[in-house]
Amino acid sequence: MKLAICPGSFDPVTLGHKDIIERAAELFDKVIVVVMSNSEKNATFSIEERLDLLKSCVKGENIEFDTYSGLLVEYAKKKGAVAIVKGLRAVSDFDYEFQQALTNQSLLPKIETVFLTAKGKNMFLSSSMVKEVCRLNGDISGFVPAEILDDVIKRCKGESKND
Repeated sequence: MKLAICPGSFDPVTLGHKDIIERAAELFDKVIVVVMSNSEKNATFSIEERLDLLKSCVKGENIEFDTYSGLLVEYAKKKGAVAIVKGLRAVSDFDYEFQQALTNQSLLPKIETVFLTAKGKNMFLSSSMVKEVCRLNGDISGFVPAEILDDVIKRCKGESKND
């Protein structure tokens, strides 16, 4: 069985993330979507909330979800993954992701990084952009899955999930 890891901060999950995950699920027998904690980012949603948002809008018989806060290659090794799947929007993404791929391969030579390019309609999407547009009262309905739209709007406008 070919297992791939699809990591990200998913703060929040966008239509671009969803597309990459679903396409990865077509290429591999099993995909584990891993919500990673990133010390360089100030998260809007807790790691548990991000996991719940993903589960509510990404479906597939061969897709599982998890969280992890250590080295991605350690997680991949523990799970027996053959690949890490990353989405690319632009050349600027490639520079960073290529460096990460080389580092991961240095730490775990058997792991491959598979880059899937964003579809044209998602080339500009980022979680940061979604949050900024939302905070400025813009329409984000074309940027995030409908299942989580209300949750994202409430949080970006400063409301807690329980308000």
